[in-house]
Amino acid sequence: MEQLIRFCSAPDKTQIAFSVAGEGPPLVKTATFLSHLEADWNSPIWRHLLLALSKHHTLVRYDERGSGLSDWRAADLSFDSWVGDLETVVDAAGLEKFDLYGQSQGGPVAVAYAARHPERVSRLILLGSYARGWLNRDLDAAQREEEEMIIALMRVGWGRENPAFRRFFTAQLMPNATPDQMQFFDELMRLSAEPEVAAKLEREMHRTDVQELAAKISAPTLVMHARDDASVPFEEGRRLAALIPNARFIPLNSKNHILTEMEPAWERFLKELYTFLEIESESGPGSLSASTLPRRVLVGVLFTDIVASTELIAEKGDQEWLRILGEHNAVVRKELERFNGKEVETTGDGFIATFENVTGAINCAKAIIKGMAELGIAIRCGLHSGEIEFSERGIGGIGVHTAARVVAAAGPNEILVTSTVRDLAAGSGVLFQERGVFNLKGIPGERILYRVLSTD
Repeated sequence: MEQLIRFCSAPDKTQIAFSVAGEGPPLVKTATFLSHLEADWNSPIWRHLLLALSKHHTLVRYDERGSGLSDWRAADLSFDSWVGDLETVVDAAGLEKFDLYGQSQGGPVAVAYAARHPERVSRLILLGSYARGWLNRDLDAAQREEEEMIIALMRVGWGRENPAFRRFFTAQLMPNATPDQMQFFDELMRLSAEPEVAAKLEREMHRTDVQELAAKISAPTLVMHARDDASVPFEEGRRLAALIPNARFIPLNSKNHILTEMEPAWERFLKELYTFLEIESESGPGSLSASTLPRRVLVGVLFTDIVASTELIAEKGDQEWLRILGEHNAVVRKELERFNGKEVETTGDGFIATFENVTGAINCAKAIIKGMAELGIAIRCGLHSGEIEFSERGIGGIGVHTAARVVAAAGPNEILVTSTVRDLAAGSGVLFQERGVFNLKGIPGERILYRVLSTD
């Protein structure tokens, strides 16, 4: 699925970037703190959500002023300007009536819009959001001092190459994220806005108060919130739901402010979202089984990984890195489609995919390496075949862990496989060379791994 990026002009002449993707009735997603239309679309942080929202709808979303592809030099960064930008985007997209989705900081914007334009909002969905910003809550002196510390931290450390300052925010938003997801989010935040703008946007978020507006909403409303959200307290989500007339409130068992695709709360979120939007019998994008019960299937599991990605980011810079990553993702997805591979997940600088046969997986890996060479990128590939557990949460089991350890042992532009893959590929014409005996972390016993030899 592709997205179309366009631009529109707010009343104060600020340029706002927005995108359109998917088909079906319109669904508008309000901007979240420091978004980036292009980077978010291909990221392991947001892609699963964006695919879910656009699977049955025409999804319209935008970068808030001061960040992403929108105008970084906007003079007005007030809450009213945020609501005005939503009004501008809706009009530019030619929408009359639509469902509205607001997450985190985007929730109060969605609430304000729904209260001011009840005739245009069909249904309202809010995730991990609030009615009152931090400074409007019952804070003690230490908590108010913490707010000042956070703003100072953003001004001092946001733009630095070392992600230590930004990791504080990443850990709050996604404490259960994988290391790759955390690394990607660290860089995404730096790419999305300058330090001073990030601090101003954060400060304005803390001043938000839509409690009176929430009470005026007439659209059917679904509010969901993670029980152990470290960024927006669970009580604030419950308070928001209580303020909106007849809102339905769904607690989610998660610590993540931004839900990951592999956690149980994600499947609950999808179920409630699709039920509320009156979409029947959906297991969600990326689900590999419509059944709610796990099933075990013999498949090939391929992991790919860009070699020295951290060094590449430092060498190329954020903008060039994102361009390279976008081209990398396009090449991998093209070859997966050509060789009948099924994308399971992106890891920030790599992919996890399954194949019905190992020969197809090997040929796909060869094609990917060849395509990356044309981009000047070195990648490594690891392949294992075994019984994999498929469920609504994705894939799991020892076979997946084995494939992950194999790719970690591979060198640049190398396809490394287990003896199981070599045996299954017998008679296919694929040539192998023994690479050595390995102790794979977390995998019992020793494993002989084999390098796939080029026949070009």
